[in-house]
Amino acid sequence: MGMTGNQPFALSEKRIELLRQIDRCGSLSAAAKAAGMSYKGAWDAVDAINNLAEKVLVERISGGRGGGGSLLTEEGKRVLRMYDLYAEAQRRFLEEIARHGGSAQSMENFFRRIGMKTSARNQFSGRVSRLRRGAVNDEVVVGLSGGDEITAIVTRDSAEAMELAEGREVYALVKASSILLATQKPENISARNVLGGTVERVTGGEVNAEVVLELPGQARLAAVITRESLERMELKAGQPAWAVFKASSVILGV
Repeated sequence: MGMTGNQPFALSEKRIELLRQIDRCGSLSAAAKAAGMSYKGAWDAVDAINNLAEKVLVERISGGRGGGGSLLTEEGKRVLRMYDLYAEAQRRFLEEIARHGGSAQSMENFFRRIGMKTSARNQFSGRVSRLRRGAVNDEVVVGLSGGDEITAIVTRDSAEAMELAEGREVYALVKASSILLATQKPENISARNVLGGTVERVTGGEVNAEVVLELPGQARLAAVITRESLERMELKAGQPAWAVFKASSVILGV
């Protein structure tokens, strides 16, 4: 994530450590080894950091007598200083929460969840309950707090970058426009996610309508369908319905 106003970068500790090692080593391969990352993973991380930053943080120097390398720019060094100030302030804040009897980690996670802004209408918090590795893609099953489950397909590289593992807390995002609705449970379909629930409310529009389902675990899931589909299905509050969406339509974040 980039910087907004005077807010520091929300960088993972592993990426921060990579920046520190690049500054110390002057070589991406050496920095990757010191930070416990693969060379490809380090390249991907540097690309992501530079793409999301307002200014370049890591500069690549190619050729020359030294054979090239990677250097932290002045902006990169400034970001590291800012991050250290932020981390120290955060540590003191969490200690104060713990002093008042709260769980510092759970409160921090909660504040992050409710502060997250995204265009996806459906935002869920859960933990990885099952993880099946593949050669290219991984299948990730996320258990929501109420007992519902959502399955996502992510690339192997993405799963490794997010350090996904069973028990890891994650966010699952699904656009309302990616969800199909049915009044009977679909059978023999390719979509990995089929969640049954009860229509809680319907908000009609001139062209589209938003239908919100209450799932058995009390999570809410919103779908956007056409006005014509709404009228044809005769969806009303209190009626059972099923939400159908592909695993590839689920975006995961940590």
